[in-house]
Amino acid sequence: MVKTKKKPTTYAEAVREISAGYDSLSRRLKQIAQFALDNPNDFAIQTIAEISKRADVQPSSLIRFAKAFGFDGFSDIQRLFQQRLLESRPSYADRLAAMRDDLDGGERSAPALLRQFTDANVAALHHLSDEIPDNDLERATTMMKAADTIYVLAQRRAYPVASSFFYMVSKIGRPAVLLDNVGGMVVEQRLQMAKSDLLFATSFADYTPTVIDAVSDAAQRDIPVVSITDHPLSPLAQHSSVCFFVEDAVMHGFRALAASLCLAQVLAISLGVSDDSQ
Repeated sequence: MVKTKKKPTTYAEAVREISAGYDSLSRRLKQIAQFALDNPNDFAIQTIAEISKRADVQPSSLIRFAKAFGFDGFSDIQRLFQQRLLESRPSYADRLAAMRDDLDGGERSAPALLRQFTDANVAALHHLSDEIPDNDLERATTMMKAADTIYVLAQRRAYPVASSFFYMVSKIGRPAVLLDNVGGMVVEQRLQMAKSDLLFATSFADYTPTVIDAVSDAAQRDIPVVSITDHPLSPLAQHSSVCFFVEDAVMHGFRALAASLCLAQVLAISLGVSDDSQ
């Protein structure tokens, strides 16, 4: 079982430790980890009995879960989740739930849908601003600035995020290569990466194997990776030097990309303004 070197003292530290140690947990403790990361608000306020029922584990498993990460007991780790809840704005999920309650079920016209999607994306952007750690933004910028060439990769739904980032980085005059996988040649394309370069990758559930393999390969070759994904247990997280978790808006089963595109733009512009050679 995983043992942390130092007990986490903040919610962000707890999430990082849980994500890093996830593969070493037993099946039952993995269920708790999944529940905690998927439902941080419920994990903060519900009783052991309620959480154990929803996670389909015994109450004693919650205590073992807490102790696996250096806490004295369950209330100890739950306190960090409660602190996050006290310090944050209403969660993205809560905002969307409230918005859905206010909607007229018959509003299906294009203007009504525009209002709904706009409101959902505004909520997602506020959440992005609240949740992305400042030090991760600074680390990513420093790493990109040090890279000889920035390689960019995404497929399917995430492709617009990567292509937009590639366009902006190219326009500010930094060497960049879009791994477009034309002709199924992405393996050959990524072999051009060196340790002095950096891979910028994006993937969301269901995660694209092409991107997962590239990120894993880069990490094995000691090539820095900056990634944007949607969950701490994303397969990109364990192999990334810096990994950003973004909750984009979801309306009527359609996922937007406003928050992810905003973050990609910020990273590209941050690189541009930090580059003394420009």
